[in-house]
Amino acid sequence: MARRTGRNGSVIGGRVATMLDGRVLARLAAGRTVVLVTGTNGKTTTTSMIARALGGDGQVATNHLGANMPDGITTALLDAPDLTLAVMEVDESYLGQVAAATDPAVIVLLNFSRDQLDRVGEVRTVARRVGDAVAAHPRARVVAFADDVLCAGAGLRSASPLWVSSPSCWTGDAGVCPRCDGPVSHMGLRWACGSCGLERPPGDWALVQQKDRPDGGWSARGPDGVEVPLELALPGHANRLNATFTIAVAAELGVAPAVAAARLRGLEQVGGRYRTVTRPGGTTRLLLAKNPAGWAQVLDLLDEGPGRPVVVAVNSREADGRDVSWLWDVPFERLAGHPVVVTGERASELSVRLAYAGVPHRLADDAVGATRDTVGAVDLVGNYTAFHDAARVLT
Repeated sequence: MARRTGRNGSVIGGRVATMLDGRVLARLAAGRTVVLVTGTNGKTTTTSMIARALGGDGQVATNHLGANMPDGITTALLDAPDLTLAVMEVDESYLGQVAAATDPAVIVLLNFSRDQLDRVGEVRTVARRVGDAVAAHPRARVVAFADDVLCAGAGLRSASPLWVSSPSCWTGDAGVCPRCDGPVSHMGLRWACGSCGLERPPGDWALVQQKDRPDGGWSARGPDGVEVPLELALPGHANRLNATFTIAVAAELGVAPAVAAARLRGLEQVGGRYRTVTRPGGTTRLLLAKNPAGWAQVLDLLDEGPGRPVVVAVNSREADGRDVSWLWDVPFERLAGHPVVVTGERASELSVRLAYAGVPHRLADDAVGATRDTVGAVDLVGNYTAFHDAARVLT
């Protein structure tokens, strides 16, 4: 009924099924090889990449619309009753519950940073809960990010974690040791606790660059010297790192790294993210940023187009988190030089933040209208509901 009325219907089926049978998720997952992907940023993109690398549509059950709580995961499995491979993104707060029901073969830990503090709580508490879920599933292969201090702390709860590495552009939540709460220092590409000696694990898979190559030289390098070029349509360092995670997971499940990398080449957008929409008078590129760490990645992309207009939309609905104090942790000073338009339900708070950053801007009533008023190429950056509202209209 939800889908016939034009809604996604990605949650209601699982919610009703769970009301009828409290163990429906466990029953649906039985007999499947399940991969669970969690973390603060990049879950939807990495989940889509892994599903594509393992065979894509018709081969892999996945919650491609991003409904990552138990009801949404249940709906995705209901939609694909005969597929034996399942790749699901999971909200960090629900990893323990979902893992207990699905007995995952692989758990992927991407990163942990502050996000929706009013809903999920302080980030170290979230990381500890994820670590508890990891420890409760010793048979699962855990693929974790070595350069994220909190992510590494959770991954170390596994008996044999597989580490992915690449220098992180965000260390704002990485100052305290997850083991002893001592101070963590960063030294070049490494980090270490000054109290208990916990340090960055050596990477099994790494994102590497050979700058002398004409294609930019980005590759995923794995154990035994295997190295595959990353020829991605998706932009930016974050997506190259997501692809490295994908190739590592695919290799664990028997897909050759070269095959996995080849399957990622044609992926141009995920759930509307990074999609460029043609409109009268120009184009609009859709970008999602919902916390300081995510904005650090988006600002890197915006730096590649100096002087390009940017529309920033911020809401604070339940799905976004009501608390927008995170705006003060984003280095919006880097928007200097871009014509900036501010919109969304919390446009006034964002305007104050940009005023303190010294970034000239104007306010608009509507994100889509603001992009349509701009001639040429424009980037529209929204947090969760602002992004989806704009994408729904523009696409």
